[in-house]
Amino acid sequence: MQISTRFSMAVHTLLVIGYFAPEQRATSTFIAKSVNANPVVIRRVLGQLKDAGLVEVEMGLGGATLARDAEQITLLDVYRAVESSEEHLFNFHEDPNPACPVGRNIHAALDGELDAAQAALENRLAQTTLADLLDRVGTLVAEQDV
Repeated sequence: MQISTRFSMAVHTLLVIGYFAPEQRATSTFIAKSVNANPVVIRRVLGQLKDAGLVEVEMGLGGATLARDAEQITLLDVYRAVESSEEHLFNFHEDPNPACPVGRNIHAALDGELDAAQAALENRLAQTTLADLLDRVGTLVAEQDV
């Protein structure tokens, strides 16, 4: 199963807020121009990020700000904020045939591998902070200005 675009849009949203703050108010319209998405979609993402304690949002023209320092926000925090925590990265097909030797044993054979893959993803996401990505964006912008 593929991770939805909510994750990359949420990271993009946080990067816009962090990169342009405090000089530019990060309204949903401003963020939407960078993400190239409808402001309504950005407001939904901001709502999820707010519920997770990653941003603070002022209604109207106030815009969004980071609720924590960028060093304290990991990609795992963002992933958990916007992807359903009830879902696994890999969904399993319904009702394998218990009369078939493979169908009867598929969970025992494969579940551990899928759980390990999800754990590896989450461990990797936990190693990268928003500050790391802001540094990368800053470096890329500086290289383009040369």
